[in-house]
Amino acid sequence: MNGKSGSAMVAGIVGAVVLVVLIVIPVFMGIGYKNTEVELRNQCSAQQDANKIIYDKVWKVIKQKAQITDKYAADFKGIYVGLMEARYGADKGSNPAFKWIKEQNPDFSDKMYLNLADAIEGNRAEFAMVQKRLRDIKRVHDNLIMTIPSKWFLGGAEPLEVQLVLSTQTDKAFETGKEDNVDLF
Repeated sequence: MNGKSGSAMVAGIVGAVVLVVLIVIPVFMGIGYKNTEVELRNQCSAQQDANKIIYDKVWKVIKQKAQITDKYAADFKGIYVGLMEARYGADKGSNPAFKWIKEQNPDFSDKMYLNLADAIEGNRAEFAMVQKRLRDIKRVHDNLIMTIPSKWFLGGAEPLEVQLVLSTQTDKAFETGKEDNVDLF
């Protein structure tokens, strides 16, 4: 084997290796980007379903806790009114309010209302967190399909469609750029 043919053979091997690398790397990059895009699409779909489940839970917990609180208030009123009428209904000679001050009477607890308020706040915070997570998945997917080099491999990928649940008031505030309603009731 002479020097020229040996160096030509080495050059041929190096050329073949370079050609294989130039073909293999983009193929594996394309596979990796496509797999990531599919994973994000599936993650988005799963998160959208999770959002529905959590929204349903939030709605039911708040609705049921409010019903319990309303029932407690109505029952307390019925018992208390009956108790006061039974004690003071026939007593016309004195002011029943002064007797009421001296006696021990059932207390109306505000713990149920505080519990309801805590449930509302906690569940709304949980729902906001999963909505943010869904939006973040979309952001990562959008970056993947819009930035180079992944864009070259995912040119036909459609952006994810996400459904965020917002109030009419929020939509109006962002449409007009103004939010003036600060009334609680």
